[in-house]
Amino acid sequence: MKPIWIVDDDPSIRFVLEKALARENLPTRSFSHPREVLDALADIAAGATEHSGPQVLVSDIRMPGGSGLQLLEKLREMQPGLPVIIMTAYSDLDSAVSALQRGAFEYLPKPFDLPKAVELIRRAVEESQREQVAEARTQDTPEILGQAPAMQDVFRAIGRLSQSAVTVLITGESGSGKELVARALHKHSPVSNGPFVAINTAAIPKDLLESELFGHERGAFTGAQTQRRGRFEQAEGGTLFLDEIGDMPFDLQTRLLRVLSDGHFYRVGGHAAVKANVRVIAATHQHLEQRVKDGAFREDLFHRLNVIRLRLPALRERREDVPGLTRHFLQQGARQLGVEPKRISEAALAGLQAFDFPGNVRQLENICHWLSVMAPAQVISVQDLPPEVLNAPLVASHSTAPADLAEAQAPVRHDNLTSASATATAGVDVQVPPVGAATAFNADTPVTASGTWEAALEAEARELLRLGQPDVWDVLSRRFESGLIRTALLETHGRRMEAAQRLGIGRNTITRKIQELGLDEHRSADEG
Repeated sequence: MKPIWIVDDDPSIRFVLEKALARENLPTRSFSHPREVLDALADIAAGATEHSGPQVLVSDIRMPGGSGLQLLEKLREMQPGLPVIIMTAYSDLDSAVSALQRGAFEYLPKPFDLPKAVELIRRAVEESQREQVAEARTQDTPEILGQAPAMQDVFRAIGRLSQSAVTVLITGESGSGKELVARALHKHSPVSNGPFVAINTAAIPKDLLESELFGHERGAFTGAQTQRRGRFEQAEGGTLFLDEIGDMPFDLQTRLLRVLSDGHFYRVGGHAAVKANVRVIAATHQHLEQRVKDGAFREDLFHRLNVIRLRLPALRERREDVPGLTRHFLQQGARQLGVEPKRISEAALAGLQAFDFPGNVRQLENICHWLSVMAPAQVISVQDLPPEVLNAPLVASHSTAPADLAEAQAPVRHDNLTSASATATAGVDVQVPPVGAATAFNADTPVTASGTWEAALEAEARELLRLGQPDVWDVLSRRFESGLIRTALLETHGRRMEAAQRLGIGRNTITRKIQELGLDEHRSADEG
């Protein structure tokens, strides 16, 4: 395994971390200055040393003659996938936030608790190893991603059709990737050297669609000042992809049928037949048999198109493909948006796998682009998932949903005597319900964010007093303080200093309260 690189001008810090990591069988290599790190990386790149590069780098933020943030920026350019943990004093909160914004894996406040520091480093190592495996798998990214049995059936069908230019009808829900399959069919076909021309028949107004498909002669209608070639002519010798064929106007279906039957068509306003040497691939999200029964689609055209039918599975039917697609889209989105590629935790991946994705692959792609911009840390955790995923009822009920995701969705409910606890360790994401989730002082009296929680508090106090509960003041005060601190830690992703500042209390106060209220007795799933 590659070593953990430690960068700190304080020899005692280096010594303590070296010994602690050695006990965990984690190899280390230490440096006292950022320049030494850069020189060592240059030697490795030039093959001038037998040392290997770092698995994880842990660096102090302030060192004589160098800055951990400057080192972080250089490492982002040289090794963008390397997890970097920045060590910082409590007084350097702004620097810590800046480190996270620049792509640090996490920050480690000084003085730090050694077991928690080792645990954070081990988590970074595991994340680094997962990303290395994922990167190796996606180096030769295929045109269509999918390991699920349903997608393997599609791939086999594409292979069987590779020697034929037969008409194909692709069916599947919107966003499932029908155009990608059409392009793959074209690429692996006898007409692959010809053009691939796509047109969405539902996106073009009816009065323009005929001209778009078949072209027009000069003077055919007002504004037709020159002759125009339609999509059939543009696709000559190649493939014409007719997307959303089920929405094609009925009268145009007749013209399309004629082209498919005899291979000729007429431009709008034209009198000379034009030969169409084109392979046609059509696609629809609609149930064409039902459209035929309803009289909205010609039965003879349906049979002409339905020579070979490929059905694309919805994403919820191939959940095992979600992790690979997610990592691919995170990389792709980072390149398109010009930001640093983010990594995603296993718990967050499980949450995405449990989601039903009504918008299919296109929706997953959009979510990944959203996370590339909106997720605050370099590693995406469950709380970073967008509201449509966190608030979807099927996520909590699906058998693959992680426990912490279901917990993040569920309203916070307490019994009459105890308060639920949550993790609040420094620099670690906290698994708690999102802001705005329903909260309650009693399991039978839920209160939403827009409800009157004061009335619920009074009702709960009345009930406890009626039951003779001792120390009612202390019981309810603890619940109130726990709720405030949990919410603040959620908003700051577990960063105590920032949570204390935003609550308007001191660092020592929030640390003491977390210990008193038992909020750090349980570890979150993301820490494990």
